[in-house]
Amino acid sequence: MKKIQTDFDPRFWTGKCSGLQLIETFFQFNELDVSKERLSNMMNYAVKRNSWIHEDQAVIFQFHQSMRSLIRAGYLMMLKDRKWMVDTRPEKISPWVLGLLSEKEYRNPLLVFRKAFREYTLKEFDYFISGIVYFSMGTYENLPERNIVMPYIHTVKMLDAAHLILQRKREKKTADTKFSD
Repeated sequence: MKKIQTDFDPRFWTGKCSGLQLIETFFQFNELDVSKERLSNMMNYAVKRNSWIHEDQAVIFQFHQSMRSLIRAGYLMMLKDRKWMVDTRPEKISPWVLGLLSEKEYRNPLLVFRKAFREYTLKEFDYFISGIVYFSMGTYENLPERNIVMPYIHTVKMLDAAHLILQRKREKKTADTKFSD
């Protein structure tokens, strides 16, 4: 008898959608500030002993899947060079606008994804996201075995960069419609 294995890995991102479409979908269902706060809370509970996050498990699971999709979208975006995303204006950028991004990353948000995927693979980001979900949802004696701070910082920066990419796409679309009128 042949064993049938069910693969629960989401396949919707594997070529039918572009990275930009996935980013748009992510931000249709998740707001930037809420996502950053939820990720921060999950991280805090993941490193605390004898405590767990007091949020609906279905919400955490949906967020987990959304973050995996966003990370994959960033990977797809990184593979394609998009010139319109680069901000070439010479003026100085306010530190309040930058968030965790450097000025160079703010001007070219794809650098965030390039740096993140140079240091970690998709599989390692999946491991990180799954790990903080696992450790934040229950009480465990052991803490996560790997350094989870750096993947966390990269993930927050990816959220900022993805939101910035979406804003620039909207600005480009608005500018294109003004010129065509």
